[in-house]
Amino acid sequence: MKLALPDILIIVSYLAAMVMMGWMLRKKARQNKEQYLMGGKRLPWYLLGLSDASDMFDISGTMWMVSLCFVYGMKSIWIPWLWPVFNQVFNMMYLAKWLRRSDANTGAEWLAGRFGSKGKGVKGSHSIVVAFAILGCLGFLAYGFIGLGKFIEMFVPWYMVDSWVPFNVPKEYVPHFYGIIFTVFATFYSIAGGMHSIVLGDLIKYVIMTIGCVAIAIIAMVHLNGKQLNVPEGWNNPFFGWNLNLNWSEIIPAANQKISTDGYSLFGLLFMMMLFKGVFAASAGPAPSYDMQKILSTRSPKEASKMTGFVSIVLLPVRYLMIIGLTVLGLLYYNELNISAAAGGEVDFEKVLPAAINSFLPVGLLGLVLTGLLGAFMGTFSGTLNAAQAYIVNDVYLKYINPGAATKKIIYTNYLVGILVVVTGIVLGFFAKDVNSILQWMVSGLYGGYIAANSLKWYWWRFNANGFYYGMVTGVAGALIFSRMFTGIEFLYFFPVLFILSIIGCLVGTYTAPPSDEAVLINFYKKVRPWGFWKPIYQKAFPNQEIENPNKRMKGDLLNVVLGIIAQCCLTLLPMYLVLSLKMPLLLTILILLIVCLILKRTWWNKLED
Repeated sequence: MKLALPDILIIVSYLAAMVMMGWMLRKKARQNKEQYLMGGKRLPWYLLGLSDASDMFDISGTMWMVSLCFVYGMKSIWIPWLWPVFNQVFNMMYLAKWLRRSDANTGAEWLAGRFGSKGKGVKGSHSIVVAFAILGCLGFLAYGFIGLGKFIEMFVPWYMVDSWVPFNVPKEYVPHFYGIIFTVFATFYSIAGGMHSIVLGDLIKYVIMTIGCVAIAIIAMVHLNGKQLNVPEGWNNPFFGWNLNLNWSEIIPAANQKISTDGYSLFGLLFMMMLFKGVFAASAGPAPSYDMQKILSTRSPKEASKMTGFVSIVLLPVRYLMIIGLTVLGLLYYNELNISAAAGGEVDFEKVLPAAINSFLPVGLLGLVLTGLLGAFMGTFSGTLNAAQAYIVNDVYLKYINPGAATKKIIYTNYLVGILVVVTGIVLGFFAKDVNSILQWMVSGLYGGYIAANSLKWYWWRFNANGFYYGMVTGVAGALIFSRMFTGIEFLYFFPVLFILSIIGCLVGTYTAPPSDEAVLINFYKKVRPWGFWKPIYQKAFPNQEIENPNKRMKGDLLNVVLGIIAQCCLTLLPMYLVLSLKMPLLLTILILLIVCLILKRTWWNKLED
């Protein structure tokens, strides 16, 4: 199916609306640095939560998740634990309020409150977290840029627009050309309107995406009605043993090949390693990207907790309505969908999403869904761009170059930095081999070395800036070396070795330098009130024990984390059981979700504090 005129009009109207919105909000964003980068810290928690969820609803990730659902069925809900998705639960229960209590504007500024501005390793820790944040943002911009271009190319073949372009575009750069076009629109409204236009744009996109996802789910249910999916035994069961035990041999042999290539046959071992890595990654708090910026932009610590909890509620059910809906359509009409890669005739399961959308969505709805997916790219892009601007302007320009810059100068610097970041991200996209190469570099190399140092900074008073610096350097360097030695899932199995190396770097760095200034630690502890190994600082900060030792809240917070992860799994399974019309599992999922929510109402919501 080609795009019809109504579909094109919907997409063009959306792009025009984004440009107008950025133009209209530019004056509000120009008031001061905080208004531009953080919405003045006055935006409601539910809008920031919805915006954060929208930023996570990206095209490339959704295509990947549809392919996983197609092959692994219900068991696919565990594979995103590689990131891990349950980091939002850790943020919701305690880390978001700890982060917001600091009243910082960026992660680098937070480090100054934790380690101080003087002493061995302070400058190094500041520099490495700024470099980490900027590299991460540039990587995600390149990742989204290429993914969007490849996605658009599936719906708008180059021959349809070739005659309208006054210059020659080589075939291999067609996705980059499409990516640049839509990047221009995202750049304009995010740079012009700052955080205000980003959040409002995400709200509009979320409404569009919700309509599209619900429509896809309904179409899938209509097509499935009275039919049986041709899938292996155990496909619709989320539980598993040591082995995956999904045999596609007599149905779609290529699916067995994908399982083998992915390395997920020993699913029990995979799950254990994902859980091991995931718990430490989640306990490290949000990475210095759009997620952290949204938390720091909330009005209070209490609202920061609410915001991060809201993310899972508004993201998972809607996203998985689309995922399971497209999976069902792909399974029902697999032989009619041309999802073989051009080279070698191998099956490309990531083509299930665009093929199903192209084949089963009627005129109008096709344009709406494509608009939502375009908005998904633009939302992720704009949020990431905003985070990069915050670090470069706040932690480089205002710290080292022009500390006394006037508001007007700061705003124009933000504009210039935004343009330079976008251009750099596009250039990186041209040099990257493919989307997966960028993703592997970020997850394995960049974020693989982030965990140890950023966990210890929360829970151990003696950990200092020197330890943070050496822990980060050791972790990132080790992760980059390991990622070159081991590919795919092999890297995950060597994560414990990398983690130990990072811990060694943290400990060596910590004990080769004196503790952080005591006054800095006491001030940090009074503001943030973390639990963990903080007893010496607690006794000095509150000699008369005028507040309860935060360690007494640790058991409650960790229990809430377990309950929150159960609720998050239920939110994921609920739309899948609904579309598949599995009534008994659906009722049990709803019952478990209700029970967990009632418990969390008493153990978390009623006890929220600033």
